[in-house]
Amino acid sequence: METQTNSAAQWQPSWFAVYTRSRHEHAVKTQLDSKGIEGFLPAYNKVSQWKDRRRTIEMPLFPGYLFVKIPPINRLEVLKAFGVVRLVGDGCAPLPVPEVQIQNIHRLLETGFKYDPHPYLQIGRRVRITNGPLSGLEGILARKKNLSRLVVSVDLIERAVSVEIDSWNVERI
Repeated sequence: METQTNSAAQWQPSWFAVYTRSRHEHAVKTQLDSKGIEGFLPAYNKVSQWKDRRRTIEMPLFPGYLFVKIPPINRLEVLKAFGVVRLVGDGCAPLPVPEVQIQNIHRLLETGFKYDPHPYLQIGRRVRITNGPLSGLEGILARKKNLSRLVVSVDLIERAVSVEIDSWNVERI
């Protein structure tokens, strides 16, 4: 009975973090898209200053990482893409990223609020947003320049993103 359950898990698609070569995130995403593999590369806009001009460029939110939704048995197709280093795991096998963490990042990006990369936090006051477009989103409450920020983390890769929120729209968990 246990082998049937284990076998079924091999065919169930899950989100996995893909570690890429430096600055190869977009190229890997393009290759995986052409193979029909569902990928997610969260990005943000950054203003870069050169001597003669300023320019807004799109940067990966989590440098060196993107996410793919695949059955574990199909991981070889991802590993064949040029620029892929490995699937993030425990050293023996890739570990899936919890679906709720990917959904939280998707929701945050879709709202249109200004968000930024943030250092990964494990300790802090866990809160849930109670109303507004991010209602139900959970994270860690942090202060930055006297403003309240919600920090949403992806634990497996130890990276986070933060968004400014009104402190009265949260409840402690």
